[in-house]
Amino acid sequence: MTADSYYEPIDEYRYKPTGHASGAWNTDEQHFSPLGGLIVHAIDRYLAGRPHTGLLLSRISFDILGRLALDECEIRVETVRPGRTIELLEAVVRIADRPVVRARAWLLAAVDTTAVAGGADDRLTPPEALDPRPMTTMWPGGYIASLDSRPVAPPRPGRATVWVSTPLALVAGQTSTPLASYVALVDTANGIAVRQPPTAWMFPNVDLTLHLHRQPEGPWAGLDTTVTFGGTGQGITSTVLHDLGGPVGHAQQILTVRPLPSP
Repeated sequence: MTADSYYEPIDEYRYKPTGHASGAWNTDEQHFSPLGGLIVHAIDRYLAGRPHTGLLLSRISFDILGRLALDECEIRVETVRPGRTIELLEAVVRIADRPVVRARAWLLAAVDTTAVAGGADDRLTPPEALDPRPMTTMWPGGYIASLDSRPVAPPRPGRATVWVSTPLALVAGQTSTPLASYVALVDTANGIAVRQPPTAWMFPNVDLTLHLHRQPEGPWAGLDTTVTFGGTGQGITSTVLHDLGGPVGHAQQILTVRPLPSP
């Protein structure tokens, strides 16, 4: 792979994934993490075409509707609920003319509330004080191989706190916002605190929801993650999201937990 980005633009709405976007469960598919960032990138470009409103993306939920083939994708964004202080957007990703992801983003008014800000957890040990530990020992795929990952402490089954970053651009030749670049790392959370070996069990997520109490800044995403499996095939990956300045919000992923067939 010689590309230095996860995607290459085809036109205003279409993007072609590079090998760096290939997935961990199936290397012929896209990992959702860079695709999630690409969706935010498309939302940012949609908003850039309008007068500045002073609204901030404060929650975004992604529903994964189908197989994310490692093929060109089209992203269309529309306003569902316009407003001066609250707005709802929807983005739909299509591959081979089939919807594969539907995302909804709430934008809220930016107001100076520094006088009452508080309640977040402590900062994590900074990544420059930690040693890299590649995730490729457990997971395949171009996306995982592209990461710089640095655990804050040795991971345990169902529990890990890890910094992740990447030297790659999200989209070749286009500048991405810090938010889009940050979101492009968040879906990694489901792979850092595995409860069971992915060679014996599948536990892919079918959604991802982020709630943000402040806008994250890069280039590192800190993922303080807990994974829980229930007894009927469902699981939850819950993450406190950090940047170098401290916590920025939370992420949740619902998992479908299934044993892999015996060889």
